[in-house]
Amino acid sequence: MNFHCKTSSLIKEFTFSVHLNSLPYIPFFTPKMKFGYARVSTKSQKHDLQVDAFLKEGIKPKNIYADISSGAKAERKGLDELLSILREGDTLVVWKLDRIARSLSHLTKLIEDFDRKGIHFKSIQESFIDTTSPHGRFIFNLFASVAQLERDIIIERTRAGMESSRRRGLKIGRKPGLSKQALNKAMLAERYYRDNKLSIEEIMKLIDVGSKKTLYKYLAYQGRRKCIECGNLFWDKKQALGKAYCKKHKKKIGLSHKVCK
Repeated sequence: MNFHCKTSSLIKEFTFSVHLNSLPYIPFFTPKMKFGYARVSTKSQKHDLQVDAFLKEGIKPKNIYADISSGAKAERKGLDELLSILREGDTLVVWKLDRIARSLSHLTKLIEDFDRKGIHFKSIQESFIDTTSPHGRFIFNLFASVAQLERDIIIERTRAGMESSRRRGLKIGRKPGLSKQALNKAMLAERYYRDNKLSIEEIMKLIDVGSKKTLYKYLAYQGRRKCIECGNLFWDKKQALGKAYCKKHKKKIGLSHKVCK
């Protein structure tokens, strides 16, 4: 009796072990998740309608992010936080396209980023936008083509306008000169530089300039020049940069001059 019980126990243990060893290996994986993003323009508006729609989509409340901001405002803390945690295979759901995108080009850029990272995108109201389906991806590609066409047209119009302005002799770009704040820095830079008591680094620190290039731009604006013949430094606002001559070499070419430093 005891032998029979022991034998039965061994058979059961052996059978259980065989069954475990014959099971296929299932690798560990992170489950794909669905997230919702809601946005309203003012504090008097509520997210309720959008949130209810997300819950019907099977999105957990903890995975719903929201902002209160206008569509034109670039900074959205809720959206930024959500974008930072999205991973490959996840799906981002919005109530309407204008809740997440400021323009067609902005929408296209967002979805292109999602596509590159393997993130799906879906709009509840615009059901044709659903990159989890072949039909939705086809519609998105049409949107992307239209957005690219829009960018190309803007570039073409800009170039045509610039060319037209050049033909009429109009100057293109920013107005020459410095802002009031930059001009004050340039005047201080010249004074400290002419005193010859401080190093370049000390002058930069005093006038709050981040690079030597900017400092020398200010000095050049104030008239600091380098003779193209001998390399001597002098001050003369009337002479153009890269074409300036010191007193000695001005005499040689018969130009009026100012004294070299």
